[in-house]
Amino acid sequence: MADVQLANLVQMESPQAVLDEGIKLVVQFLPGANPLAVRSAFNQTVSLYEGAWEETSGCNTDYHNLKHVTDCFLAMVRLFHGAVETGAEFSPRQIHQGMVAALLHDSGYLQSRDDTEGTGAKYTCCHVRRSMDFIQRHFAVFDLQESEIHACMAMIHCTDLNCDLADVPFPDPVTEQIGKMLATADILAQMADRTYLEKLLFLYYELDEARIDDYSDEVALLRQSEEFYDRMAARFETQLSSCNRLMVHHFKARWQIDEDLYQRAIDNQQAYLTQILTGKDGDPRDRLRRSRIVDAVKLKYA
Repeated sequence: MADVQLANLVQMESPQAVLDEGIKLVVQFLPGANPLAVRSAFNQTVSLYEGAWEETSGCNTDYHNLKHVTDCFLAMVRLFHGAVETGAEFSPRQIHQGMVAALLHDSGYLQSRDDTEGTGAKYTCCHVRRSMDFIQRHFAVFDLQESEIHACMAMIHCTDLNCDLADVPFPDPVTEQIGKMLATADILAQMADRTYLEKLLFLYYELDEARIDDYSDEVALLRQSEEFYDRMAARFETQLSSCNRLMVHHFKARWQIDEDLYQRAIDNQQAYLTQILTGKDGDPRDRLRRSRIVDAVKLKYA
């Protein structure tokens, strides 16, 4: 199945297509999960990011956007499926908590209506805490019970790349497992995106607005991203209990593909990044051509 690519399995640019695949997995492989509640939470998230909520502005960050959220959601459902295939057991409520946490893990980038200065990127350094606060305020909209808030907040806490998971106050071992799965889904969703390298240029400007001065320009961020691959591979092993290895069980059961297509996509991205950075034919950005993202970056930040 070497010709099958991750991006071709589901139309990832379509939130509805992502939701349909997620519901299919919930119904077929996650016994007891409530597809109606999942659908409602997903649609509420889409409306939130599109600016339909009265007190919250729509998403205005180009890297941490709605597509990343839906990518993360589907990666999370796939990890749940892979875990169940290996014999793991989750209650229907735990499954729902994990899916809602995936949908809201970056809600901290969103601004209130009366916050008109800059974009949500200014909250980069505190967005995880703000996401946890968001779920604490709006849990009922997403069919969560008040007693489940702590678990969902702990799950979202795991997505902070600077946190040591040993310091996260998990209410129980299953919540810890789901939190590690969410952190894994977040990383996989970003790095396996077929336009990941192009979108790193948008990430540079988000970091710049947040006054994170680790990179002098877009190309410097691209160069540092080679090291980021290695750091995330180590994080999977040392902090996240190798939850990424659950993916192969999903692809084998759902698609009859005995391979982790997320890892293949990440490996391909890494290889291409190395190729364009070591080449001698000019600016590496000139070789990032997918979805005309580079043109959009130039137009926005000329």
